[in-house]
Amino acid sequence: MNDFRDNVVVITGGSAGIGLEVARQLAAQGASLVLAAREPAALEAAVESCRSLGANAVGVPTDVGDSEQCRRLIETAMEKFGRIDTLINNAGISMHARFDELSDIHAVDRITRTNYLGSVYCTWYALPHLKATRGRIVGVSSLTGKNGVPTRTLYAGTKHAMAGFFDSLRIELKNQGVSVTMIYPGFVATDIAARALGPDGLPLGIRPVNKGKVMQVDECARQVIAAAASRDREVVMTKRAKLGMLLKALAPERVDEMAERAIERGR
Repeated sequence: MNDFRDNVVVITGGSAGIGLEVARQLAAQGASLVLAAREPAALEAAVESCRSLGANAVGVPTDVGDSEQCRRLIETAMEKFGRIDTLINNAGISMHARFDELSDIHAVDRITRTNYLGSVYCTWYALPHLKATRGRIVGVSSLTGKNGVPTRTLYAGTKHAMAGFFDSLRIELKNQGVSVTMIYPGFVATDIAARALGPDGLPLGIRPVNKGKVMQVDECARQVIAAAASRDREVVMTKRAKLGMLLKALAPERVDEMAERAIERGR
């Protein structure tokens, strides 16, 4: 695949997990990359990894929950490359806590700003440039953006918000050449859970998901890139998840039970 050769791609949350693997696979295709993440050291390591694969890559330390930092990210991309062809809104944090066990209500602000508002901010600043290139917008959501999941209450809320925003934006942009692709992964073998917030709003620092029984990050990234290249409307990953979407229309309570069992199994 060389769909992204010489394509200027901005990736938020590009220093780890799905974002980093997408960046590395795009680097191998010859894309020019602008990576954004909060931690400068991890970001620089990601940039060097992409450069080692032959990509022209730059890192911009960014907290996407801050609109001014999102503005600077997009301005830096334009200063460096003169255009933006693809924006991948991937930055996000998870939260593992029942809502009635939440002891810090301010955690709501943090997860909402990162997962939802960060996507809105980056898209708003990038949109004029994406219109100029008839480019692509990608939103990396979660299956929790399709169906509620216990102990992911706040996380699911932000992912549902992403889905509503980008689905609406797709309709608005349908005659302007800018595609909007939504990605709905299930459990993926990354360390997002180690950084997930607990009931007190602090990182859990543990990994409750069995990496050997979930989708590998390279396969997830491959599907993200393929969907963006084809300008697909959305991708629901795994056959089980697709079956769940069909079942939800017929017996939604069964899907709730499936979600509860999945969390209990730690998958």
